Amino acid sequence: MSKEARLYFASIGCALLLQLMPLPMTLSPLKPWFLGLVFAYFALEQPQRVGLGSAFFLGLTADLLNGVLIGEQAFRLTILVYILLRFRYRLRFFPLWQQTAAMSAIFLNDRVLTLWVRLLSDFGWPPLSFWLSPLSAAVLWPWLFLLLDRLRLFARIRHES
Repeated sequence: MSKEARLYFASIGCALLLQLMPLPMTLSPLKPWFLGLVFAYFALEQPQRVGLGSAFFLGLTADLLNGVLIGEQAFRLTILVYILLRFRYRLRFFPLWQQTAAMSAIFLNDRVLTLWVRLLSDFGWPPLSFWLSPLSAAVLWPWLFLLLDRLRLFARIRHES
């Protein structure tokens, strides 16, 4: 297995572990969707590793790990990956600040999908703090993008030498 493949699987594993990490009730609404952020990076930079099927499968895995409605994260992750693969050639070459703005809009769309699923499942209307997660994802996106980009470059350089 190549070093870039190991980075991909390690990133997905870390994202799943971060999703399981409990936060205090006051900070819980700020918790970004780590699996979505990591998948978004790989959908932009290595689309051959990310597909709709793998998004659905990992979403189901995340549903089972987090104990949420089965299929919710699978649905959200599949839609996220579809949007990113569809607009990859535009998003990939945006400056980082524009890419961050686009990613915040995409994660706001994810929140709308989550709201839709929860309303259809009779969970009721969420509190206003429900909408804070896309903001924290937008703040985290440039840092995560740069970190994974550096790690991927480092893995590629180490693989070639």
